[in-house]
Amino acid sequence: MEDRKDSIKKAVALSYKERDEAPRIIGKGQGELADRLLQVGKQEEIAIYEDKKLVEDLYRLDIDAEITPELYEAVARIIAFVYLLDREKDGDYEKE
Repeated sequence: MEDRKDSIKKAVALSYKERDEAPRIIGKGQGELADRLLQVGKQEEIAIYEDKKLVEDLYRLDIDAEITPELYEAVARIIAFVYLLDREKDGDYEKE
């Protein structure tokens, strides 16, 4: 049987600035707060990526904490994907 705690929707917001050594947790929530984070993200046209395992790992971190080294690769792939989406949306991306 699925653990009730695992079935609650969770969301984590990340930010990465060049001056940071790694992306930071800038928001997180579960249940209604997770829904609100996702709603605001959609309204602000912020890319939303769903990965339940990664969210669980990120959710354990404190707000304003940098992600841990074991999460670098997974988060780097997401950042690269979002970067390409943004470039494509802005018309700066040429397909080969």
